[in-house]
Amino acid sequence: MRYVTLKTEEVEALEKLHKNSTNSTVRKRSQCLLLSHQKRTITDLSAIFGVNRRTIERWFDSWAKRGIDSLAIQPGRGVKTRLKGLEK
Repeated sequence: MRYVTLKTEEVEALEKLHKNSTNSTVRKRSQCLLLSHQKRTITDLSAIFGVNRRTIERWFDSWAKRGIDSLAIQPGRGVKTRLKGLEK
């Protein structure tokens, strides 16, 4: 069993992000970390969020390395612009 152990200020920050963030990815990942802190298993979390258990483990790893900065999707992901002149 692997759980994320959070400090009280981290719990408060994640609860605030979960309630107030406009980014759905940040809300989802912060809720996942909060549920893990409440001793929910990775299998339960993967069923709740509809992702693979390895994805949950990656979220935990990135949280351990980068903290709050790990919640948002990194720039450069997604489809790139094909029209010339619009990439500026």
